[in-house]
Amino acid sequence: MTDYGHELRFGTFLPAEAATAGETLRLAVLTEELGLDLASVQDHPYQARFLDAWTLLSFIAARTSRLTVFPNVANLPLRPPAVLARAAAGLDVLTGGRVELGLGAGAFWDAIAGMGAEVLTPGASIEALEEAVRVIRALWSDERSARFDGAHYRLRGAHPGPPAAHPIGIWIGGVKPRMLRLVGRVADGWLPSAPYVPPPQLAEANRRIDEAATGAGRDPKDVRRLYNIVAGQAPLDGPVEQWAPQLADLALGEGISTFILMVQAGGGAELRRFAEDVAPRVRDLVAAGRGGAAGAGGRGADAGATIEGASPGITVWDEAQRPSGPVDEVPLTAAERASGQHLVDVHDHLRQELEQLRDLVGQVAAGTMDVGAARSMINTMTMRQNSWTLGTYCESYCRVVTTHHTLEDVQLFPRLRAADPRLVPVVDRLEAEHHVIADVLERVDTALVAMVSRPDGIGEVGKAVELLRDTLLSHLAYEERELVGPLGRLRVF
Repeated sequence: MTDYGHELRFGTFLPAEAATAGETLRLAVLTEELGLDLASVQDHPYQARFLDAWTLLSFIAARTSRLTVFPNVANLPLRPPAVLARAAAGLDVLTGGRVELGLGAGAFWDAIAGMGAEVLTPGASIEALEEAVRVIRALWSDERSARFDGAHYRLRGAHPGPPAAHPIGIWIGGVKPRMLRLVGRVADGWLPSAPYVPPPQLAEANRRIDEAATGAGRDPKDVRRLYNIVAGQAPLDGPVEQWAPQLADLALGEGISTFILMVQAGGGAELRRFAEDVAPRVRDLVAAGRGGAAGAGGRGADAGATIEGASPGITVWDEAQRPSGPVDEVPLTAAERASGQHLVDVHDHLRQELEQLRDLVGQVAAGTMDVGAARSMINTMTMRQNSWTLGTYCESYCRVVTTHHTLEDVQLFPRLRAADPRLVPVVDRLEAEHHVIADVLERVDTALVAMVSRPDGIGEVGKAVELLRDTLLSHLAYEERELVGPLGRLRVF
């Protein structure tokens, strides 16, 4: 588990089709308006449907004032590195330092050959990429002249300049072991895409990069880890409510600090949800996991606080403040009891899942199961919901509880109030307790995310889960005591 400590950044991977150029520009402007940090486009010069990447990036930069732009990633076989260095530095000057350089060794070699470029073997293409990085950096240097004599590229006294407005990062896209070693040796960032490197493969890839960086005398922290992500695929393959904890887990556990959402034409609503709901929540969770205070943009600004024993109104419900409803003087029939039994059945499922959660956390705390083994065990659990971390399993449980309470709040409770006014104080109290339990669930969620970067944080997870247990079990018992009878008697469903 590694957190390289980089500042979190969020951005978009925008469509490059000429037919929807207006929509691409609209999405780029929206990216900036929503407070995200970067916008990128793919670079496939042989694709007749696509606009030229540098032309499109320049237009996006001109239409925005704060957004960083970069190719995701530049097609090196069709972009001579000496010219690419000038293009990136020039646009960086014009934008006041808003350009980074994504760089790739090339793919789709038949199409590249069709554009007149030489076809390289996989090994030669990686050699060419490493040479290109040296050429680009030489032309960004403050030397009077640049010389380089490589197998693929040469500089023979070229004059560096113009100087970029800021140190431009070179972010390399690649997934094979040799490419990962190259990233570790020479790159400023690693830029994979989730469909090609799904979350479970990040740890091994990071290990290769870190080993190569260390072998080259570099600090692995010198390599920023970026990630192109797609809604509907891991790590965004579950409900939107799970996205933030899953991305925070990647930040704290796998060192990913920049998340780039692939957005299609017409994807404004999805982009807005990512920017307004997900990104601020990820920032809060990561801040809490790093030991800082959560920001104001999240749902729980104090979520990173240590949970110590009882909290007024949370840990121990005051029974004296819980109102009681009318007592049924006539015994319920079997059919009437069945209505109330359904509520008990739902509650029993929540109780069972809660005990499974407590047992899992207890094993990790006792040292009889490490977090990796716990994750493997979670893969077999029904409520895993296609997630792949301890944190998101627990978050899934929390979401089920929240969904149950929401259904009661918006459907059941209004009908009970209307059917029997004597139940209004009870229903009001139950609804208020739902809000308190939501806060407790938030504490569990945050403690779990923090544990990713602090393995000794399992103690805080245990405290949070016990707080949930005490609060929830008492609430469920109170709800059954007060509502099983009325549900059968009033037949509100």
